[in-house]
Amino acid sequence: MDFLHSLTPEQIKTDVPDFHAGDTLDVHLRIVEGNKERIQVFSGVVIQVKGTGVGKTFTVRKISNGIGVEKILPINSPFIDKIVKVKEGKVRQARIYYFRERRGKSARIKEVKRSK
Repeated sequence: MDFLHSLTPEQIKTDVPDFHAGDTLDVHLRIVEGNKERIQVFSGVVIQVKGTGVGKTFTVRKISNGIGVEKILPINSPFIDKIVKVKEGKVRQARIYYFRERRGKSARIKEVKRSK
């Protein structure tokens, strides 16, 4: 049986914030090393959100020591502890692959100012 279709309603996450391409996220990942477990934060910009429902995935990109690092993460992954939306970016495309070639000032994304 397919793993995604075998998820029960209790395993589907409901505490995920609404985010889109261009938003900056802090993804708290559960890392298991031997018999120890710790939480590691992966902070970056969402460059795409793909799929719907149980199989929904998102790609987060960050620059680490001058090298671009991307992670494709399923929304319902058991290794994701929590997702925190840091900034809401304003982009005009749903998938911002052009962001990979940008450096310096051109790699900035305008922030959406929301009134409270």
